[in-house]
Amino acid sequence: MRITYTGKLEEFPSKPRQKFELKLQKLSKMLERKGEKEAHVILTHERFLKKVEITVHAFDHAIVGVGSDGDLTSAASDAVEKLEKQVLKIRNKWRDTKRHKEKEVEASPSPSPAKSARKPGPARKTSASAPRKRVYRVDHEDGRKPMTAEEALLEMEPGQDYLTYRDAETGRLAVLFRRPDGHFDLIET
Repeated sequence: MRITYTGKLEEFPSKPRQKFELKLQKLSKMLERKGEKEAHVILTHERFLKKVEITVHAFDHAIVGVGSDGDLTSAASDAVEKLEKQVLKIRNKWRDTKRHKEKEVEASPSPSPAKSARKPGPARKTSASAPRKRVYRVDHEDGRKPMTAEEALLEMEPGQDYLTYRDAETGRLAVLFRRPDGHFDLIET
């Protein structure tokens, strides 16, 4: 990290300045790793109050930490602490936000029977080749009247595998499944 000083640098003793620069170097490791960062340090004083202002450009905007105290080294450490809090907050915000990959093309070719007849082995994660699983939400309030299990059997079409309906007697949600052998399973909630 390149550090540029503005103000009276001779007031900043060399040993505390080295510690200050080490803290800024540690801070630069938490920032983006692309390219070299530059910190601009402004040293000012008004009567008995020393002020240190640190400006670093990262995460697409400027981050500023300001510290003021009677002692220049404590003002510098206050400024670094405030800057570090901001960097941690922005870094966590960037890391925790949801970022979506571009939508994958869903028209992927189906696997051939020769490929599906392979020997079972350890499961591998292939996010690029496997289509994502989709969850379909059922609208329970789509204007249909509650029905009995017998009415649900009559309502179910031949190619339909399941039917969700509201039971007329209990008012609860029920799911009617068609089994492979032609019989039905009823799940009541």
